[in-house]
Amino acid sequence: MSGLIQPKKYDWKDSNLELFGSDVERKIKKESAETEPAWKKAGKTVGLQIWRIVNFKVTEWPTNLYGQFYNGDSYIVLNTYHPRPDSRELAYDIHFWIGRNSTQDEYGTAAYKTVELDTYLDDKPIQHREVEGHESDLFLSYFPKGVSLMEGGADSGFHKVTPQQYKPRLLHFCGQGRHVVVSQVPAAKSRLDPGDVFILDMGLKVYQWNGSGASVFEKQKAMKYMQELKAERSGKAVVTEVIDESASGMDDDHPFYSALTESDTKDDEQTAVVNEKPQLFRVSDATGELKFEKIKDGGIAKRDFDSNDVFILDTRKSCFVWVGHGSTPNEKKNGFVYAHGHLMKTSNPLRPIVVIKEGQENKDFQMALAA
Repeated sequence: MSGLIQPKKYDWKDSNLELFGSDVERKIKKESAETEPAWKKAGKTVGLQIWRIVNFKVTEWPTNLYGQFYNGDSYIVLNTYHPRPDSRELAYDIHFWIGRNSTQDEYGTAAYKTVELDTYLDDKPIQHREVEGHESDLFLSYFPKGVSLMEGGADSGFHKVTPQQYKPRLLHFCGQGRHVVVSQVPAAKSRLDPGDVFILDMGLKVYQWNGSGASVFEKQKAMKYMQELKAERSGKAVVTEVIDESASGMDDDHPFYSALTESDTKDDEQTAVVNEKPQLFRVSDATGELKFEKIKDGGIAKRDFDSNDVFILDTRKSCFVWVGHGSTPNEKKNGFVYAHGHLMKTSNPLRPIVVIKEGQENKDFQMALAA
């Protein structure tokens, strides 16, 4: 089974993530949060809520589109749940998701609006940064039908153009069980992988291409996806067709192949997974000067954390910003900034960042600690 192919570089400017955790975010007070119309129903009941950033505003994302994300947009995802089955208490995880082509204004707004929502919910949520193609397992678990990663912005979808103007999309289905991920790839023959399934969406004609080694999960996910596309375009004469690689062959003159270019000229590569020990860093201004220093490599335990400071735990899969109860405003303000700066020097700078407060440690954080 092939893995998802990730772009070598992202279009959005990583350096601008230094806005996150800045004074801009901290100036947003509870009173301001309470004037945001989008938060009026936020976190009231158990379940998932998603908002998209449009022109600096938080707009509700339709529930029938949950799991679909456009790489030209930024989103805020709130999951509300009971931390214990026997409790009526509510707990929260807030994720801001950044599309690779999302503008600085959009993802900057998503970041500080995430902080605003955290304030609105009395600082109870755990905050997460998610980047397209590098989503955390927790984020992906919210979408049992899978995640669809699409080119462009939401306004560029099928319903905004006439069928004659619709730009064909090649969708790649890859994974097992509930973790089949859908991502849009260049519409080229070189992208077809015998181990996976692809859908060519041409607007009024939709083809499903089953690779000879594709799994039943990928085929089922693609079939359901194709049916949903047809249903969404009610009133249009949408024709669907399933093609098996083993039956048709790559040299077939079938319209499916004719619609694809021979190769993709983009320089893509599989993201490397680096097997290194976890690292722990401290952010502290105890000396009168704010310092960022490494504490240790590997064997990190709960006793290594101090309530008076902010710590950054890089597990090599995720990066946690741990905020001690007694940490200063300056330390709290700069925790995310230092986490981002650290990741930018690593082989995988776009992996998830999770901001947690002391006493709020989640399962993933606990598992990263030594016994």
